[in-house]
Amino acid sequence: MQDTKVSISDSAMLKPRKADKGVWKRIIQNWELYIFIAPAFFYFLIFSYGPMYGIQIAFKNFIPTKGITGSPWVGFDHFTRFFDSYYFWDLIWNTLSISLYELAIGFPIPIILALAFNEVRTGFFKKLAQTVTYAPHFISVVVMAGMIITFLSPSTGIVVHLIEGLGFNAPDFLTDPRWFKTMYVFSGVWQSAGWGTIIYLAALSGVDPGLHEAAIIDGASRFQRVRHINIPTIIPTMTILLILNMGSLLGVGFEKILLLQNPLNMGSSDVISTFVYRSGLVDAQYSFSTAIGLFNSVINAVLLVVVNQIVRRTSENSLW
Repeated sequence: MQDTKVSISDSAMLKPRKADKGVWKRIIQNWELYIFIAPAFFYFLIFSYGPMYGIQIAFKNFIPTKGITGSPWVGFDHFTRFFDSYYFWDLIWNTLSISLYELAIGFPIPIILALAFNEVRTGFFKKLAQTVTYAPHFISVVVMAGMIITFLSPSTGIVVHLIEGLGFNAPDFLTDPRWFKTMYVFSGVWQSAGWGTIIYLAALSGVDPGLHEAAIIDGASRFQRVRHINIPTIIPTMTILLILNMGSLLGVGFEKILLLQNPLNMGSSDVISTFVYRSGLVDAQYSFSTAIGLFNSVINAVLLVVVNQIVRRTSENSLW
């Protein structure tokens, strides 16, 4: 019996070793693939996971001379300060309203453009339309903000002069808080809608032409073919992109907002990311700004997981 116990324990110890040998054997056999993926692996390891070490300053009163480890621990004081501040709900509302506004306008337009481009049969016109809609994507954020300011300037803006030439009073696009979100969202849609159609056009390219031929024989119109063949084909792609967009609901980028922001439209343009920039880099409140940024990231991660689980339970399409 004792020999049997020893043999059983020895075999149990040998199994992990055999498994380890199997893993290393597979790595050696496919070493080219591991070398190929190594740059991406080390990129995310160094630039995405490495800086997470500094998240702990959100729970400390960070003093640069003492470093991260030497700074005193304050727990959730910075989070409590942010939640109790008078500007907390204003920042949340501005961030959410801009994100939802952008999602409501910007999400369906690339789908509509992709369905329209897919139905165009004239080669030259199709290429011209795609080029015209793709081109704004390559304009930098700084140049885009400069164009918006130039076009909407009360004194020299071509859009303002066009509205006034039609006999209407042009609103103050750059200074009126009521117009900031519309200006921001529609300029972003103009810049990114054409580029976003590429993903949907790639999905539509996988549609079997035989389905359309059979539908034409059965007497289906073009609209019916789009509705019953093309749209169901791109629904999985739409679902994945919707989940990703919901995961960045509070992640409104600050670059263009910061360039278009001024004291007159601050009431509707101040979002979480611009407040983090001001409190962290301008006012040197490193711990406080890190706490706000961590709060923002956690909420986005929770939204991503929750929306993914809802989609997973209601359909077959999900991120994981």
